[in-house]
Amino acid sequence: MNIAFSWRHRRRRGLAALLSAAALVAGSVLSTAVPAQAADESITVDFSVAGGSPTYRASGWIYGMTENGANPPDNYFTDVKFRYMRAGGAQLDSPGGWVSGKYDRRWNATRAQLLRTRSLGGQFVLLVHDLWGADGYPISRFPGDNGNWSDYDAFLTRLIDDVRATGAPVQWDLWNEPNITLFWNRPQSQYFEMWKRAYQRIRAAFPSHLIVGPSFAGVPSTGGWWTQYLDYVKANNLVPDIVSWHSLPGDPVANAATANTTLDSRGIAHPRPYQINEYGASNEQNPADGAWYIARLERAGADGLRANWAGGSNLHNDLANLLTHNSSGQYQPKGEWWVYRFYGSQTGQIASVTPSSNYDAFATKTSGTAKILIGGGRTTGNIAVNLQRLDTTTDIVQNNQVRVLVERIPYNNGGAVTGPVTVQNTVATLSGNATTVNLPHTTVDDTFTITLLPPGGSTPSPSPSPSPSPSSTPSTSALRNVNAGRCLDVPNLSQTNGTQLQLWDCNGQTNQQWTYTSSRQLQVYGNKCLDAEAAGTANGTRAIIWDCNGQANQQWNVNADGTVTGVQSGLCLEASNFGTSNGTKVQLWSCTGTTSQKWTRS
Repeated sequence: MNIAFSWRHRRRRGLAALLSAAALVAGSVLSTAVPAQAADESITVDFSVAGGSPTYRASGWIYGMTENGANPPDNYFTDVKFRYMRAGGAQLDSPGGWVSGKYDRRWNATRAQLLRTRSLGGQFVLLVHDLWGADGYPISRFPGDNGNWSDYDAFLTRLIDDVRATGAPVQWDLWNEPNITLFWNRPQSQYFEMWKRAYQRIRAAFPSHLIVGPSFAGVPSTGGWWTQYLDYVKANNLVPDIVSWHSLPGDPVANAATANTTLDSRGIAHPRPYQINEYGASNEQNPADGAWYIARLERAGADGLRANWAGGSNLHNDLANLLTHNSSGQYQPKGEWWVYRFYGSQTGQIASVTPSSNYDAFATKTSGTAKILIGGGRTTGNIAVNLQRLDTTTDIVQNNQVRVLVERIPYNNGGAVTGPVTVQNTVATLSGNATTVNLPHTTVDDTFTITLLPPGGSTPSPSPSPSPSPSSTPSTSALRNVNAGRCLDVPNLSQTNGTQLQLWDCNGQTNQQWTYTSSRQLQVYGNKCLDAEAAGTANGTRAIIWDCNGQANQQWNVNADGTVTGVQSGLCLEASNFGTSNGTKVQLWSCTGTTSQKWTRS
């Protein structure tokens, strides 16, 4: 099992923490033109300085998928714009892997996880050392022991053949944390020879595949093992395509700057992709610290894979501890998963953020919406978020006003979290195209998001907002999603209770014809109703069809602002994850005023 024991300085609150299983396992919010009270710290978002589009470089993790690749369900990946998985069958059989004659099980798991990752649109980082068997369990031999490389050469031949047979590209992470004896318990010179052999074999077999290294246990420095590695790979023309290290803890911005310095001084060309392929110490895995790492990775221009501190069966499950399970064994998101979901919803252009000493943020703007994810985790106190040049946003400011929706993402002591908590949804009047939002950060592990909307956007509420009374003569029409331009559809003309609704090209068929009745039901086929599954009131509740029964979870307000809200839940009917394609699932979510929650009758 990949376990490393080391004392490291805890970034948050300045405490030292004993980190085990490293490597794999490795009040009110006021929105006014000026701050209502003196802020402990302030950050600034300038919407006039816009960068490129988000690439979700922080949405990856090490392991977290079941051995057969089947779980967790797709939505937990797609909703966070999943980008990377890093795996190689660790802890399956202990001892396991090539050196123990148990390669097949680890490879079969790796293959399944690779193919699932690719089907979800992600990149797969292959952990060669785990397939060899060096996952922290004391192993009998390392590549090149006693100068004999025949066994390692045979291993590479088998692995190269197996990867080729999948037909899928991988990133080759040649050896994890080779600077600590837990993973490489041999001389550095033997490691260098292993690196050369593997690099040359893989480059010859797969010229287009990317090679990752050294996946250093620590952060870049101007001396020691890090620079010795750089000297060797430069001198021997063995420089990896992606330079990697671990931030457990660390600051990706400072780390990338040091990496630039050490590469520059050796004539190694950059910008070369940086991959911090384990970030987030075990005591940093909460909404506040998770959001801070996202902001810092984006600022550093480095890709990140969240560390996994689990062991046993939990290692191959739960998205690196972003999920948990209820008493029935169903997956449930933790607070930090909601951080990644918000991050995944940020589209358009990246806006400029000036951080404070303890807080940073990731901000984006697109037509009709601007979003800010706040990261902290080291302290508590008031955070003043200064929003500047709102005149450079599109279709948000109207009559010098903007709606400010603030939500808090709770940590809940690491337990399940049903969704963000709406703290405020009010209209602010601007002064000089700016306003300031004050966030009372009283719980260190919780964090905040800010969504800016046109002032007429809908207001989330536990109780349904006023709705035009249904006509005494029911009307039948399609419901077209404003964002997608596609219609609310019952898949395959199904009339089976429990069928989840989707978006599909509008076609006028009966499975897209909805009748709004005097009892606030939305009926299809004349006897099936739009239904909040299991009378759910939590974000993510599936929108399904069911026999009409008149219960509150089948009653809906079709509102003048284009939203459809549940009478029971107060939640909005939406296209999940801002989806626009055929087959996008339809669910309930807190009302935010975005066009994915707006519908027109046609």
